[in-house]
Parts: sequence; C-alpha cells; structure tokens
Amino acid sequence: MRRCIVLLLIVAFSAGCKTSANVDQERENLTKLDREWATTTKDLNKFTSYYAPDASVYPPGMPIATGPAAIKDTLTTITSMPGFNLAFTPNKAVVSSSGDIGYTSGTFQMTANGAEEKGKYISIWKKQPDGQWKVAEDIFNADKSGPPPTTHVLTESTALTWMDVPPSLPHGAKLAVISGDPSKPGPFVVRLQTPAGYKIAPHWHPGDENVTVLSGSVAIGMGETWDDSKLKPLGPGGFAGLPAEMRHYFLAKGASTVQVNGNGPFVVNYVNPSDDPSKK
Repeated sequence: MRRCIVLLLIVAFSAGCKTSANVDQERENLTKLDREWATTTKDLNKFTSYYAPDASVYPPGMPIATGPAAIKDTLTTITSMPGFNLAFTPNKAVVSSSGDIGYTSGTFQMTANGAEEKGKYISIWKKQPDGQWKVAEDIFNADKSGPPPTTHVLTESTALTWMDVPPSLPHGAKLAVISGDPSKPGPFVVRLQTPAGYKIAPHWHPGDENVTVLSGSVAIGMGETWDDSKLKPLGPGGFAGLPAEMRHYFLAKGASTVQVNGNGPFVVNYVNPSDDPSKK
C-alpha cells in the first residue's frame, strides 16, 4: 500500500513539473520566421517550402489552393505577371498557450503589370511533428478593391511626338511618351527608337520595367559588366521583364523600336558612373 502511495506521489509530482510552452519565445520564433519568409519572394521553391503539406492559400479573385501542387500553380500564376515584386512585413504574432499553433499578421506591397497594390495578410502557423513551424492557412487581400476608372488612351503611331532621349541615355536615339509622365511617380509607357549599334552600358532602374520589341532586333544581357556572350537576342514581339534594381545592358543589333512599360520616375543608374553620358 505504501509503495502505491509513493508511486502516485511521484507521478503527480512529475505531472506538476511538466514544462509548459515558452509562449514568448515561440512568438519571437514566428516573427523571425515570417521575416525570413519575406526574403524568399524571388525564389518560388523556397517560398513554398514554408507551407505545411496540407496548407491552403486564399488569394483574392482566385479559388482556394490546397496542397503543394495547387499552391505552386496559383503562386506561379501570380508571380509570372509582368514586373511582379512582393514585399511584406509582419507587425503581430500570437501563439497559443500550448505552443503548437499561432498566427502572424502584417502588411504587404505588390507591384505587377505596372500597378502597385498595398494590402494586409494573416498566416496561421502550426507546429509539425518534427517541431518546425509551417504555414497552414494563408489569406491576403488589397486595401482597395481596385483603381478607379481612368480615361482610355488611343494614339495613332503617326501622331506620336518623338524627341531626343534624356541626357542619362546615350545620344542618337529618339523617345516618345505614350502615356503617363516618366519624370513622376506612377505608371508610364514610352517608346524608344534606336539606330543599329546603339548601346546602353550596364545599369539599373529603381522601378520595375517591361520591354517589348516592336520592330528590329535587340539584345539584352544581365549583370554588372558587359559580356557579349550573355546577350540574349530579342526580335519583334520579344519581351523582357526587368525587376527593380536588376543590373542589365542593351544593344540594338539593327535599327529598332522598343516599348517600355514601367513605374516612374524613370531613372538610369549606371553601375560604372563613368558610363553615364550626362557626366561627359
């Protein structure tokens, strides 16, 4: 009898001494994970690795995506939009007293198709059997339902006004503004006429830009130094999506016309300052 009482006391003592979850520590872990997650938006495989195997994503204007394949398909559709760029920041993290479920919430800023969208998100995280936190439910939406209707733009090519390019671009090309104001913040569309052999040294822009070849033949290379072997030729209809601050260079292989859709102000920052024509 005495032995039974001693065993019961030991069991009761052990249960009372069981370590509870360190909620504050787990909350810090979730905030850190969410911030790390935000650095992977350019790597879809790494980005989706933060989701649990049975996770669901609830994108606005699209069906719910559940499971790795469906989530990757949905996110591929979103990230393939011209000029896509995403940044998000958590401002809150909550963890249950059990320490195995919690959520983060915050704000995001996304650019795509020449437009910028701001919104908010909430992600529910669950601890997996191996002890890792993974996102189980992820929902986000914009602060506004969409931009207000704007006046349409119809312009005949014969009505375009061509002018010399700004001093930050090499002399010899012509520029026509289709819509917007490249010197101010906001979406713009311009066309650039270049002679054969026209070069723009390695440079970058603070905003996303999409280049479409309308006529002729051009080549675009990526990197901080000029390398002919890395030039990729683009003919009529060819397209290049250049994220903000992407280092690249341009060559017109023949007399060409390209159209640039971007977010202003239009600024050309040369990797090597001595390449800047405005400094010469």
